[in-house]
Amino acid sequence: MTHPFATQQIPFFLTASGPCPYLPDRMERKVFTRIELGEGPALNDALTHAGFRRSQAVLYRPACEKCDACRSSRIDVGHFDWKRRWRKTLARNSDLRVSTDNVAATLEQYELLDRYLDSRHHDGDMAGMSFSEYVMMIEDGAQRTHVTEYRDAEGDLRAAVLTDVLRDGVSMIYSFYDPEAPRRSLGAYMILDAIRQAELAGLPFVYLGYWVRGSRKMAYKEEFQPLQVLTPAGWQLQAELEYEDEDSLGENPQTG
Repeated sequence: MTHPFATQQIPFFLTASGPCPYLPDRMERKVFTRIELGEGPALNDALTHAGFRRSQAVLYRPACEKCDACRSSRIDVGHFDWKRRWRKTLARNSDLRVSTDNVAATLEQYELLDRYLDSRHHDGDMAGMSFSEYVMMIEDGAQRTHVTEYRDAEGDLRAAVLTDVLRDGVSMIYSFYDPEAPRRSLGAYMILDAIRQAELAGLPFVYLGYWVRGSRKMAYKEEFQPLQVLTPAGWQLQAELEYEDEDSLGENPQTG
């Protein structure tokens, strides 16, 4: 069930409450709007900067009544800390060929996604996704969007990420990779490559979606510093945030 309400120009809707996928014993709900034909990249740009996230032709953000743990996050490209660990990750994957020319879903991508979900998220919401559903995820509501592919020397697809290009950065919508290549750290590598791509394009930020305080599933984002998160006071450095209830969200976080 959804409850419509409207601004002067854009209709928004509110979902009913449901169990939070990130923190135990909490409920979530979302506010969302649909991307209509003709609105295109401008709406995606504006609402992403305001804390929304795109999924197909829908832009949404958390609107939970008793929790504000989910915060939009982005990496400051110009000040990113290229520590030794990240340089080693780049070196391990220097053999991969990167392509950003893909704008359509392929069966090869889907088969890689299926293996990834079966290995890493077999009990998640996307488990069992059909090829037609994957096509919708990639192609429905596309806004200056492409699939970045990473292939090895034999031409085999090892990783891919659906990426939106915004006016001030790139937004990583969804990434997946070969689960049988753990030494490559492909998840981290794709974030590092997005930073390089943004830098080459003169874009200041890489948007990572939501950082969830107290969730181990989202804790990896804290490793990419400086990480900014959206607060009621605007974008602030995640490492400098202070909370009165510092321990309240850290108990029994959900793993994933």
